[in-house]
Amino acid sequence: MNWIMLDVWGNIWIALAIFTFVWIFSWAKNNLGSAKLAVIFAIVIAYITFYTNPELIWLGVALFVFATFGKEIFEKIQVINK
Repeated sequence: MNWIMLDVWGNIWIALAIFTFVWIFSWAKNNLGSAKLAVIFAIVIAYITFYTNPELIWLGVALFVFATFGKEIFEKIQVINK
């Protein structure tokens, strides 16, 4: 049973890595202007995040959730008034 959970955890980790790489690549391509430079930038950031400091991925997940859903949640609880 433990090997199944490790396998699931590994699959989640791979999915997070791919999602983070694509997210960083799209941001870098828009801001840096060059696809080749964006790929290099995304590879470096993904390497630093997933292999040298793996706890940082949860900060990235939290930032993504906040960027995606944060404004609507704060408007619903009336923290941000329009």
